[in-house]
Amino acid sequence: MRSLIISASTRVRLLRGSGGLIILLGIVHLAATPHIATLIRHSASMDAADLLTPPMLLNHILVGLLLFPLGYLTVYAAPYSAAGLTWAQVIVRATAVTVATLPVTLLALMGVRYFDAPLFVLGTALVFAAAATLILAAF
Repeated sequence: MRSLIISASTRVRLLRGSGGLIILLGIVHLAATPHIATLIRHSASMDAADLLTPPMLLNHILVGLLLFPLGYLTVYAAPYSAAGLTWAQVIVRATAVTVATLPVTLLALMGVRYFDAPLFVLGTALVFAAAATLILAAF
């Protein structure tokens, strides 16, 4: 079996691209936040919606915002990782493993019932693309 050899410049482009995908995922995540609040208001009683909406908004906004530095760190560490610096490899590999768990977790917990929502489809596509690219380039 032949091993996959990726040049340093290609590795940098892949890592930077996947970091950009993570940042874009953060934007999509934040853009979807008001839609999810509306979904809760239309799917639950008024009292339940009043209880469920604030923690959902906090969670969704927090995760969306945390995707920005995660993507930025991946972009920033890309050339240093490709050059073999240990600190940068730790960053991109930890990010790769973390992001690679997201598609599995997403499908296991959410199933396919939300795939009629365009922002959900876009977010899922971004997660899968970032995960595949990161695993390929980080290891």
